Amino acid sequence: MQQTDFLVIGSGIAGLTYALKVADHFPEKKVLVVTKAAADETNTKYAQGGIAVVNDPVHDSFEKHIEDTLVAGDGLCNRQVVEMVVKEGPERVSEIIRWGANFDKEADGDYKLGREGGHSEYRILHHKDVTGKEMERALLDAVSRKKNIEIIKHCFVVDIITQHHLGYLVTKSTPDIECYGVYVLNLHENKIEKILAKITLLATGGNGQVYRTTTNPAIATGDGVSMAYRAKGRIENMEFIQFHPTALFEPGIRGQSFLITEAVRGDGGILRNKHGEAFMERYDERKDLAPRDIVARAIDNEMKRNGTEHVYLDCRHMDPLNFTEHFPNIYQKCLSIGIDISKDMIPVAPAAHYMCGGIKTDEWGRSSIKHLYACGECSSTGLHGANRLASNSLLEAMVFAHRCYTDSVKQVGDISINTAIPDWNAMGTSEPQEMILITQSLKELQQIMTDYVGIVRNDIRLQRASRRLDLLWEETENLYKSSVVSPQLVELRNMITVGYLIVKGASFRKESRGLHYNTDYPGKSDLVQNIVL
Repeated sequence: MQQTDFLVIGSGIAGLTYALKVADHFPEKKVLVVTKAAADETNTKYAQGGIAVVNDPVHDSFEKHIEDTLVAGDGLCNRQVVEMVVKEGPERVSEIIRWGANFDKEADGDYKLGREGGHSEYRILHHKDVTGKEMERALLDAVSRKKNIEIIKHCFVVDIITQHHLGYLVTKSTPDIECYGVYVLNLHENKIEKILAKITLLATGGNGQVYRTTTNPAIATGDGVSMAYRAKGRIENMEFIQFHPTALFEPGIRGQSFLITEAVRGDGGILRNKHGEAFMERYDERKDLAPRDIVARAIDNEMKRNGTEHVYLDCRHMDPLNFTEHFPNIYQKCLSIGIDISKDMIPVAPAAHYMCGGIKTDEWGRSSIKHLYACGECSSTGLHGANRLASNSLLEAMVFAHRCYTDSVKQVGDISINTAIPDWNAMGTSEPQEMILITQSLKELQQIMTDYVGIVRNDIRLQRASRRLDLLWEETENLYKSSVVSPQLVELRNMITVGYLIVKGASFRKESRGLHYNTDYPGKSDLVQNIVL
């Protein structure tokens, strides 16, 4: 058993920013960061494009950034939260620069500003095409200098501990559910341990692995949302899954696909179909720089109309020297599979990218469970609404990490660690005899979600998905109850739960809005509402 004042689940930009702040505020208190893989293996690391922030008051303004965010969110953003994030953003970006993050600059020393879909101005700060990786590096360097922060790697969180584990009946209507810490699977010793904490922050990232192809790494299995839901926390707007329009298409690839950042289109890249036609002008007046939901649906329609598995991103007219300077990793990746961007078009197709819903929080990052905060992609703060504006995610993570810190340091002094929590009970379980029971169920889940709950949906598909997920859930729960816990089994369980939440949210939403498009309800409802589960 371990005890800590502050427990952070996840080592991406949200978790590390929070950890740094509370460690600096309370140098005498312990801050524990738990991650299930290496410390830098996070969704943050794979964020290519950049961070959106108003940095040019001559051409840009808070009002423009706010309006762009609201337009992309398609009526479901919380305007108060949008204004707060946009206006607090510049100070948070200045902070990470002080911690050592480098962003690209012009020859005169001003920051280079990029533009992506949905943005009315150039406002994206970036570091080549590896912005997230650079920010992760700076944060890990800063964390390494804090003696009161400990990072435990390869430690898998199984469940949030609440009154349920003390023998009480806990339901959605139970008042004052409390978080006492977490049960974790120590992968080095292969045993379940408990970590008790006064304050717990979930910063567990996204859920892209629920789909057959995704821009997310293998760790993005929706763990935080699933754990919060099992603990009877409130989950919101899970039907809004953002598909990035332009993942590199490589035949036969499952799991993580290589991302072709939207900044390539911001610099002039043009989408074309198999006939070489620049088709985006048929779908939106903003053409290739329309918001992601519009571009992804347009590509999906072109692929279905022409019977192809991908479209093309044409960069042949772009300056090759500028391209290789701004997008060196994309250039090298394409070259490695025989694509010379100066001569060849890049085959691209949409892939699951970002979860706009998640654990419902207030403006301070507080979940519906006491002493449990959520931040970053696993949270639903009200910023993104029905569709996230490009490059707003890193901004949201930093702003809400600061707000979680601001609120939690006021609360921690009044919280005591509950030492009455029982040890994990593994009585009656045994090692699973066949791993195929887990791996095949995962393939089935990803196929169901991709075929029935993708970019375009309808009621029949959602009903089929629901029935098949019910069976997968029943089989997996029986396996979970009888088997020794393993990371693969816990991740499968979490992903089935997340799949269920996506389908349930999509089934409740009788309209098409933002990232949710149902051909049975092609228009928007007059009733603008969040789906809370």
